[in-house]
Amino acid sequence: MKQVSLSGSPRENVGKKDAAKLRKEGRVPAVLYGGGDQTHFHISEIDAKKLYYTPNVYVIDLDIDGKATKAIIQEVQLHPVTDAVVHIDFLEVFEDKPVKVKLPVKLTGFSIGVRNGGKLRQHFRRVTAVGLLKDLPEEVELDISPLKIGHKRRISDLSVDGVQFVDAASAVVVAVQMARGAVEEEEEEGEEGAAEGEEGAAEATE
Repeated sequence: MKQVSLSGSPRENVGKKDAAKLRKEGRVPAVLYGGGDQTHFHISEIDAKKLYYTPNVYVIDLDIDGKATKAIIQEVQLHPVTDAVVHIDFLEVFEDKPVKVKLPVKLTGFSIGVRNGGKLRQHFRRVTAVGLLKDLPEEVELDISPLKIGHKRRISDLSVDGVQFVDAASAVVVAVQMARGAVEEEEEEGEEGAAEGEEGAAEATE
């Protein structure tokens, strides 16, 4: 799992006035929880932007006034107008305890259906996963080479040793649709269902 290092400084005061003062100084208020007492601290605005806008960052080696902690970002608050990062919640994590994170999905290969004129639709850019830090990959790879038009890959098709995916098992991660849109794909599925029904009826009468 990808890791980055980050330094923070303890907050002397906690409150709206102190938070506003920190932001004017180019600092972003933050809080660390999950390991006992909450720790209020602040980090540089530059580091906050890097954390929020850099993809695939998960475990953060956090140093607050010399105390080292491993953490993940739990929540980021943005300014409603400027989209500037105004507050970050960090959750302390441990090597021997499972953690829940969002993992990016990396599609590999070139779909047969796309080569035949179909359109690729990726419904999940990230999936929710639970596992120990040592088992969590930087990304979940999904080979789409075999996908034909009308074919899908669901959450239940994902597999990483030691990792459990907690999104709905039937949820579609990626699909290849007819170029004219999803409506035609639904019609095809209906025809397939009817054909299966006819085959079942034929077997029952034999």
